[in-house]
Amino acid sequence: QVQLVESGGGLVQAGDSLRVSCAASGRTFSSLPMGWFRQVPGKEREFVAADSRSGGTTVYANSVKGRFTISRDNAKNTMYLQMNSLKPEDTAVYYCAARNRFYGNVNTRSDAYDYWGQGTQVTVSS
Repeated sequence: QVQLVESGGGLVQAGDSLRVSCAASGRTFSSLPMGWFRQVPGKEREFVAADSRSGGTTVYANSVKGRFTISRDNAKNTMYLQMNSLKPEDTAVYYCAARNRFYGNVNTRSDAYDYWGQGTQVTVSS
């Protein structure tokens, strides 16, 4: 089992930066594929960014490429999503997720992930 807890969401203005965190426990953190998804009411959960493992391949959604960066601190068992140049359309609940083992690739489908956090709200005002 893996437990995931997000933090760091909040209300910011367009153009600002924000970093959200995902603290993991229960399994070897560095070897698991992990990712970030987001969801707004009435819409499906959307892929944001993911990696194949700590220090492995990273993939970003086109909508955030060049603005968002995924990273990890293995000593703290924590994954981060650094979000720069935020736009109002980035407003959503952001979820971190983990797969149950190393697969060697990055999967952008939400149904490929086995463990989820509770989410953290990010609101970007115009």
